[in-house]
Amino acid sequence: MKGTVLGIEGTAWNLSAAIVNEKDLIAEVTDTYKPATGGIHPREAAQHHAKYASYVVRKVLEEAKEKGVDVQDIDAISFSQGPGLGACLRTVATAARMLAISLDKPLIGVNHCLAHIEVGRWKTPATDPVTLYVSGANSQVLAYRRGKYRVFGETLDIGLGNAFDKFARNAGISHPGGPKIEELARKSTNYIPLPYVVKGMDFSFSGLSTAASEALRKHSLEDVCYSLQETAFAMVVEVTERALAHTGKNEVLLGGGVGANMRLREMLDIMCDERGASFYVPEKRFMGDNGAMIAYLGLLMYDSGNIIEIADSHVNPNFRPDDVMVNWIEDNQQEKEDVSN
Repeated sequence: MKGTVLGIEGTAWNLSAAIVNEKDLIAEVTDTYKPATGGIHPREAAQHHAKYASYVVRKVLEEAKEKGVDVQDIDAISFSQGPGLGACLRTVATAARMLAISLDKPLIGVNHCLAHIEVGRWKTPATDPVTLYVSGANSQVLAYRRGKYRVFGETLDIGLGNAFDKFARNAGISHPGGPKIEELARKSTNYIPLPYVVKGMDFSFSGLSTAASEALRKHSLEDVCYSLQETAFAMVVEVTERALAHTGKNEVLLGGGVGANMRLREMLDIMCDERGASFYVPEKRFMGDNGAMIAYLGLLMYDSGNIIEIADSHVNPNFRPDDVMVNWIEDNQQEKEDVSN
């Protein structure tokens, strides 16, 4: 693998630009949209991204130059093509197109979910893991098989992070809710029964979040936070374990912003230890939405010829990871399966 790629992330909260090569992250600059009250407002988030896009790109180019990487050294521009909030995606795509045209560089549209997986494989020893990807809007269990990352299980309604944020707003907890829920949960070990919704290999969080909010009428905030975490995490760990058994793989990778939660990590670590599997988590800076993951997957795709024309660079707010043909991974897995059969 060779090359240097500038990637721009902007699917929701974070506007982030990064430059990477095959060796490491060269530079990264992030500016986060922070609403005055409540959750994310797509139009306001897009306006934030439009306001700061030029600053973020200029700053990351300046930082890269200080490290000996000039603008002419960049081989391609990558951007988060989806999934995400349409207004935010369109803003970032416009910035990427303008940059690609002005620098005369090829353009690469990146699937945001796959970027979380690939940055995890880059920054940990994981090679062929089952990935639990849990963020605000997305919650999926994925693994590579026969040229694609297959979705073995996913949320039927809202993402785990959004479920936590929904509960936090009802409980009067300021944004972001997840870290504060984790902090409050550490103060209790009193479990309150809450809806545990696993249907086959899929899970559901909307009813759980509502039930947790209603439980506040009779129970302390600390007890409810503890019970909400324990229930939600047990659900995703169960499905991850099933996928591990089904695929026969021996690695689990955790990705996405919710993956910063130490209790979730502890539960996955226990499960992997009992199954004899290795458990991997990249450092925290690569867990939430970041430009480095978009740049790195862009590098993998550039090296394997996945370049798009400007006319074909429309965004896709519902871009599924299993819609992407993965030709940057050598598919030796199928050969192993054929031999074993």
